[in-house]
Amino acid sequence: MPHSLTTEKALPVPSGLGSVAIVGMGYVGLPTALGLHAAGVRVVGIDRDAGRLRAIEARTVDLIESDHRQLARSLEQDGFELTTEAARMGEADVVIVCVPTPVDRHLLPDLGVLQGACDEVVRYARAGQTLVLTSTSFVGTTTRMLVEPLMDRGFTVGTDLFVASSPERIDPGNVTHTQRDTPRVVGGVTGECAERAARVIGLLSRVTHQVGSPEVAEMTKLYENTFRAVNIALANEFADICAGFSLDPMEVIEAAATKPYGFMPFHPGPGVGGHCIPCDPHYLLWQLRATRTAAPLVSQAMTAIAERPLAMVDRMLGVLSDAGKGFAGSSVLVVGVSYKPGVLDVRSSSALEIMDGLTRRGAKVEYYDPLVTRLTLPGGVSMDSIVEPAEHDWDLVLIHTVQPGHDYSWIADCPLVLDATYRFVPAGAGSSA
Repeated sequence: MPHSLTTEKALPVPSGLGSVAIVGMGYVGLPTALGLHAAGVRVVGIDRDAGRLRAIEARTVDLIESDHRQLARSLEQDGFELTTEAARMGEADVVIVCVPTPVDRHLLPDLGVLQGACDEVVRYARAGQTLVLTSTSFVGTTTRMLVEPLMDRGFTVGTDLFVASSPERIDPGNVTHTQRDTPRVVGGVTGECAERAARVIGLLSRVTHQVGSPEVAEMTKLYENTFRAVNIALANEFADICAGFSLDPMEVIEAAATKPYGFMPFHPGPGVGGHCIPCDPHYLLWQLRATRTAAPLVSQAMTAIAERPLAMVDRMLGVLSDAGKGFAGSSVLVVGVSYKPGVLDVRSSSALEIMDGLTRRGAKVEYYDPLVTRLTLPGGVSMDSIVEPAEHDWDLVLIHTVQPGHDYSWIADCPLVLDATYRFVPAGAGSSA
């Protein structure tokens, strides 16, 4: 019978827990490794990318300040190792898989990295280990990529070793909802699998919520981010509706948010980027094709999200047209290119597609981002951030991402400004973003 159990307590390091291997040292794996090491666990961080490990050792990776402080401590203390050797996971008592699960240019799941990581986990698995999959993927991933291959090797899951899914809930750059303060869902193949996984995940999060299977945990993560995608698509659509009535959509949203029940505010923007919302719902839609299950609301929301950046390009053309100009020969500045404020990450950032669309339509495009000094557009063109944007005359400025702690007061002197964040305040905006 499926079960749910929520626990909230500070857990001691489980007895017999010698070490934990973290497979993938990216935006999820590194904070996971740091959190476990801070809890007193010996950690081995494994990543195929030697350059990534060098960046971690050089402390040049993108982390919130508290994690940067922990990284400095971990690198100077015993029990924190970094390696490219996958075989090291066979020495660990717990293996946690934290690799990316992106989509390709056709918005289909790209499972290559995850499959490769799980193949290595199975290859080096030994009796007594607890294996936890945190990467977001389709329902049944844990069973297909870990449980069944382990059974083929002769293991009995739940007796010989223990397997669970506990999807990550790390929001890069977010200092309010930290890893420690964000509850985690844990779904084990058996009750013992769930208990063992929860004891480890409980070292990272104060609250663990156990569900009856890995599949429930996997679907939970897909539901969370599909919920966000649908509501962001609605917020974007409502912003366009408000424009038709010459209304400020943010004023409408703030007014609606005064209702203490039945409403949750989502905000419009130039597009949706990062590792979750533009990707995760497509794992669900992809899987539903096999069962011919319709999800028209989700499908339409994801289509709207995919089309949003080019719709923003059209909106920019309208602004220029109203000023008697067009894209051809116009100088356009995009302010901020990371997918969200406070991070260096440009994965799936709508800024890249917007800039590529502007370039293809004849505009002279530059960008300014104090955090992202260089980027490559989808078409392969590499660009460097403008150093002194206030010294140029721009035909149009698009405000895409406002990085906290930086002065944007110069934008007030630009003749044409399109605020795609809907929340920009020119004087000192960066300091309060």
